[in-house]
Parts: sequence; C-alpha cells; structure tokens
Amino acid sequence: MNTTSSWADELMAQLQGAPMQQMAQQLGMDAVQTQSAVATALPMMLGALGHNAQQPAAAAQLMDSLQQGQGAAMPQGLGGLGDLLGAVLGGGAAGGASQGGAADILGQIFGASQQKAEAGLGQATGLGNQAGNLLQMLAPIVMAFLAQRVQAGGLDAGGLGQALGQEKARVQNQGGLGGGLLGSLLDQDGDGQVGLSDLIKIGGSLFGNRR
Repeated sequence: MNTTSSWADELMAQLQGAPMQQMAQQLGMDAVQTQSAVATALPMMLGALGHNAQQPAAAAQLMDSLQQGQGAAMPQGLGGLGDLLGAVLGGGAAGGASQGGAADILGQIFGASQQKAEAGLGQATGLGNQAGNLLQMLAPIVMAFLAQRVQAGGLDAGGLGQALGQEKARVQNQGGLGGGLLGSLLDQDGDGQVGLSDLIKIGGSLFGNRR
C-alpha cells in the first residue's frame, strides 16, 4: 500500500460537513467537540482492527463480515454515506437494526476491551457516557469504508490484514489522543507505556483550549 494518508484521515475527510453536523446534533454537542472526538475515535477503532487482523483467523472473520454487510445494511462504498447515516442516526426499525449491528461490530473491534475503549474515549475527550453512542454511530461507517477499500483494492483477507496492520502502525507513530487510547487498550500487560491519566490531561487541555 503506497498511500501517504492514513485510512483514518481519509474517512475523517468524508465525514466533514453534514454528516459531522448530524452526529453532533444526535449527541447534543457542538460541532467542534464532536469533530475532535471523531478524530480521536477513528484511529483507535482502525488501529484496534489492525491489531486483531494480524491473526489470519480474525482477518478472515472480518473479511466475511465486510462481504456480508455489503449486501445488507452497508452501502456499496461510501457513495451512500448519507443514507447510512440516516439509518444510524434516525429512528424506527432501520435505526434499531443499525444499532444492534453496531453493537456486534464494536464487539468485533474491541472484544473484551469495549467498555475500556468507551470509558477511555469518554474521559479523554469529555464525551462522558456519550462516547459509547458515538462509537455505535461510527461502527457501521467504519465497516462500510473498509468494504469500499477491499473492493477498490481487490484485497483478500491477507491483504486486508496487512493494510490494517500498516494503519495500526501509522496510528501508533502519529500518537495523539487516538494513538494513546489505542496503546492503552493494547497494553494488557500493564507495563505503564500509556497512562490514561496523562491522556485525560491532554484531552482536557485540548478541548479546553477550543472553548
């Protein structure tokens, strides 16, 4: 993969404008804070997927989920992002189905660390208990984006795992809140490499300065 921008950056660019405003309205937060929270959540989510996809069985399971989703709840690529957001953010049966699917996706992304991911994101960005809602909104969007990349690049499970592994490396190298939260999730050995208290301080100053 010879792209210079990360997948998180590419997806973030596609969420600018109306989709970001829609998410902010649903969360009851201002657009600036929502944008910063999304910019933190996307690298964490893609990095966690990259970590999981280093295992061939997990990469194959992810590929299977993407192929099934393309024919169901997720659009072909992100051309239908507006429709997807309407289902995720709207009410009714479509909204309920999307939320159920989102919970399954988050379980696949974070596994047993899902609550830790939600709590860390909420504390570091000031979202609080809205962090889980934001992750549920982003989950099907991330999967739709990955389905688009798989289709455009003609990737098999091994290629997807390799590309996501490179994304994880980018996230860790770039650092920031997203990289720090990812490191905190992956630091299951407690070696002290990443401290959540430090992330909360960084996030507090970051969001405080934008007020």
